Amino acid sequence: MASYRDGRPDRVRVLLDANALMAQLQFRLDIFTELTRCIGSYEPVLLDCVQDELRGLAAGHGREGSSARSALILADRCTIVETVSLERSVDEKILYYASTHGCMVFTNDRNLRTALLSHGVPVISLAGKQRLELYRN
Repeated sequence: MASYRDGRPDRVRVLLDANALMAQLQFRLDIFTELTRCIGSYEPVLLDCVQDELRGLAAGHGREGSSARSALILADRCTIVETVSLERSVDEKILYYASTHGCMVFTNDRNLRTALLSHGVPVISLAGKQRLELYRN
């Protein structure tokens, strides 16, 4: 069993943004191994709206489309959570879910990171191109 799914009761839930999954191909970084190194035992979680966003990007061409297709394969390693179909952006849904369910969020989106930190949600982001860093407010 992979260390991020080791069943330990103290593992933390980490909500992944689309760009976090796409980082695997873009930066040649094993995000699941790096998350384990950064925070220890965790459960990767993906909102269904993020998966839909990746599907839309995957239909495109070039580097972004290729990264999104790879990210969809990685999404199979995550627990998929259905979101209520409110008229909110994906970032707003991530912020709402993380703040109400006590999750950390892995994102490289600067605006989302700022919003999450202002609401007291811990954020994991790329520091450089080869390691992850945990930010807390």
